[in-house]
Amino acid sequence: MTFILLKQVLIMLLLAGCGFALFKTKKLSLEGNKCLGNILIYLSLPCVIINGFQVERTRERIIGFAISALLAAVLLAMAILVSRVIFKKDAIATFASSFSNPGFFGVPIIVSCLNNGAVFYIASFIAFLNMLQWTYGVSLMKGGKEKLSIQRVLKAPFMVGIIIGLIFFFTGLPMPELIGKAIGHLAGINTPLAMFTIGVYMAQMDVKDLVKRTSLYMVALFRLIIIPLIALGILTLLPAQYYEMKIALLIAIACPVGSNVAVYAQLHNCDYAYSVETVIVSTFLAVVTMPLIVQLATMIW
Repeated sequence: MTFILLKQVLIMLLLAGCGFALFKTKKLSLEGNKCLGNILIYLSLPCVIINGFQVERTRERIIGFAISALLAAVLLAMAILVSRVIFKKDAIATFASSFSNPGFFGVPIIVSCLNNGAVFYIASFIAFLNMLQWTYGVSLMKGGKEKLSIQRVLKAPFMVGIIIGLIFFFTGLPMPELIGKAIGHLAGINTPLAMFTIGVYMAQMDVKDLVKRTSLYMVALFRLIIIPLIALGILTLLPAQYYEMKIALLIAIACPVGSNVAVYAQLHNCDYAYSVETVIVSTFLAVVTMPLIVQLATMIW
């Protein structure tokens, strides 16, 4: 499994390299990259979530959904608490350390290491993470001035995906074949487009800045090692019969910094360059850390 994970991470870095090359050769502009971001947030990610719920409804699946949802809430709360304590008033570092990249980075790795059905176990994680980014994350970027709007959350694209996915899962209604295939194709472009956008971020960075800014490596330390190790300890409490769920959730929490930190920083006039740097540094270091974390888990479990 470790080798498969490493191979998948390297493939994703190659995809990022494509985005880098497209930007450097002026085939993809900053405006074009922003459009890719809109496709990801408003179309592809909701389809990933809907796809995650396209599994047979059984008693075991319903129990698994409840347990994975509870664990997702616990793991995200832990990540937020640890990040808030460590980075305090550094909003971008707190955001970056709190939220991984399971939708864009974790899903293809989980499919490669486990199977398509295992994505079901991180559907709640992706949903909660996006909900928290949309609320708590924006509040961080605005200095705590943003108020929670239930109406705003319900209208969010990821929430639409959750509602649709839950309806089909709990009612047992079959997804129309043509619509199902279309959703599958849209979910399939999620990772390539996301890595293209990261490649564009990479193309804008000065390597000297990445080396000099030590806070980037503190963020990476907590995002890629400390928080996943705490998560591993929490997940170890779960019985062995939930092995697939535990691996899926561990991969989700061990992913590098989510690219949404850059999206939200740009939207709310925060330090965009710094936010991009947290994504880039953690993405490169994840090549080493993710296989090691998963290997450790397989040895313990």
